[in-house]
Amino acid sequence: VCEYVSGKYDVDEDFANLRSEIDRLEKEESIDSSCERIHVYYMALPPSVFVDVATHIKKNVYDESCTNRVVIEKPFGHDLESSRQLSKDIGALFDETEVFRIDHYLGKEMVKNIMSLRFANVFYEAVWNRHYISNVQITFKEPFGTEGRGGYFDQFGIIRDVMQNHLLQVLCIVAMNQPQSLNAEDIRDSKTEVLKRILPIQLEDTMLGQYVGTIDGSKPGYKDDDTVPKDSNTPTFAECVLHVDNDRWRGVPWVIKAGKALNEARMLIRIQFKDMPNSLFPNLARNELVIQVSPKESVYIKTIVKEPGLSTNLAMSELDLTYKTRYHDIKIPDAYATLILDVLNGDHSNFVRSDELDEAWRIFTPLLHQIESENIKPLPYEYGSRGPEGVYQFIEDRTGYKRTNLEYHWEAPQ
Repeated sequence: VCEYVSGKYDVDEDFANLRSEIDRLEKEESIDSSCERIHVYYMALPPSVFVDVATHIKKNVYDESCTNRVVIEKPFGHDLESSRQLSKDIGALFDETEVFRIDHYLGKEMVKNIMSLRFANVFYEAVWNRHYISNVQITFKEPFGTEGRGGYFDQFGIIRDVMQNHLLQVLCIVAMNQPQSLNAEDIRDSKTEVLKRILPIQLEDTMLGQYVGTIDGSKPGYKDDDTVPKDSNTPTFAECVLHVDNDRWRGVPWVIKAGKALNEARMLIRIQFKDMPNSLFPNLARNELVIQVSPKESVYIKTIVKEPGLSTNLAMSELDLTYKTRYHDIKIPDAYATLILDVLNGDHSNFVRSDELDEAWRIFTPLLHQIESENIKPLPYEYGSRGPEGVYQFIEDRTGYKRTNLEYHWEAPQ
C-alpha cells in the first residue's frame, strides 16, 4: 500500500488529515487498537523544519495507542550549539527511545562487519592497538560533483556533509573498546567513550580543497554551478588528522578524508601496521589491513611472500575475502533497508545517540568556526583528480604513512 497526503510543514489541519488517512487505512485493513502497531515518522527533510514538523506530528498525528518512532536524517544541527538546541527541542516532544538519528553508513554491510571481524577473531584484536598499528586512514571518494545541488551543499560543505557523521561513526567502530554486550546501549556507550577521547581537530592538521573544471572543459568546476555563490570558499574536499587520547590508541594518527569530483567512487578503511622489528629482510613494505566498504565489499590483508619458483625475491600479495566471489549467492541488502528494519524492531545499535552527537560536534565545531571566521580559502583541484596538490605528502608528513616499495595492485577477483 502506498498513499500520498499533501500538506504544508506548519499547518495543523494538514497533519490532522494525515492522521485521518492513517486511521482510515488501518480500519480498511481491520487493524484496531488491540493489534500491535508501529507508526514510523521518517523525517527526510530540510533541517530548518525538523522541529516544526516534529511538533505537528506530536500534536496531530502521534497515536498513544501504538508504538511511535521518529527517524531523523542528517544533518542534525550545524554546530555544537545548534545541535544541542535541536536535541533539546526534539527531546521535549519525544522520548530518546522513540528517536532514531539515522546514518546510513552504519547500515552498510562492511561497517556492520567490523565488530565481528575485531571481536570474534583473536589474531585481529591482539594487534588492534598502538603497539602494532602505525596509522589508520578512512577515505570517502565520489567521482561526481554537486551536479545541480550546489546551493544546498554550499550551506554545509564536505565536513558537515560526510566527515562529522559518516566517517566519524566508522572511526568509532574501528577504535572502540569491546562493549560489555551486544545490547544497543552498551555498543553506543563504547562509541561515545571513544569520541570523548578524541581531541578537537586543529586547522594545521587539515587540508581543504575545492574542485575546478577540467582543462578540456568537459567537466565544470564547483563555482560553475549557477546555484553556488561565485565567491564561495566552501570545501568540497577535506582531509583531517585526529588523535584518540587513550591507552589503546595514544600516538596513533587517524586520517579521515572525503571529497567530491575525485578520480573514483570508493570508501575504505586502511590500517597500516608498524615496521617489522629486527627483520631478516631489510626495507620491508608494511602490512596493511584494508576494509573496502564500497563499491566492491571486501577485506584483504597486504602480506609479503616469497615469489614462486627458484627466486628468493619478496613480493607483496594479499589474503583476500571479496564478498561477491565468496558469497555469490547472497544478496546484500541496501543500507537503508537494513536500518528501517532495525527501526521497526526497536534496535538502536546502528543509530546515533544524543551524547554521541554532542561529542561529534565538539570535535569539529572549533575547526568549522575557524574556517568560516577566517574565510580560509580551499586549495583548487581538477575535477577527476586525486585531490589538491600535495595531498599524499600531507598524510606522510603527519602520520608516518609509508607507501609500499614492492610492486602491488589489488583487484577484486572476477
